[in-house]
Amino acid sequence: MAFTFYALIQTAILCVNAVAVLHEERFLSKIGWSAQHGTGGFGDDPSINAQLLILIRSVKTVMRVPLILVNSVCIVLLLLFG
Repeated sequence: MAFTFYALIQTAILCVNAVAVLHEERFLSKIGWSAQHGTGGFGDDPSINAQLLILIRSVKTVMRVPLILVNSVCIVLLLLFG
């Protein structure tokens, strides 16, 4: 299997899908990354864990509809061109 640009795009889509389906109460709270821990006070720099939690929430919020469309396009391309 050759490493192509399409394979790179598929890898990025799968990684974004993996982040989008993470469940906060089931998975993230078990490793200590839940909303109850907070992100710090005003003027404080948030920790790396807090920044990753904000990134996960942002991906869930912003990428919901675009992911549906991009996944549909990828499925159609795979069905057409194998």
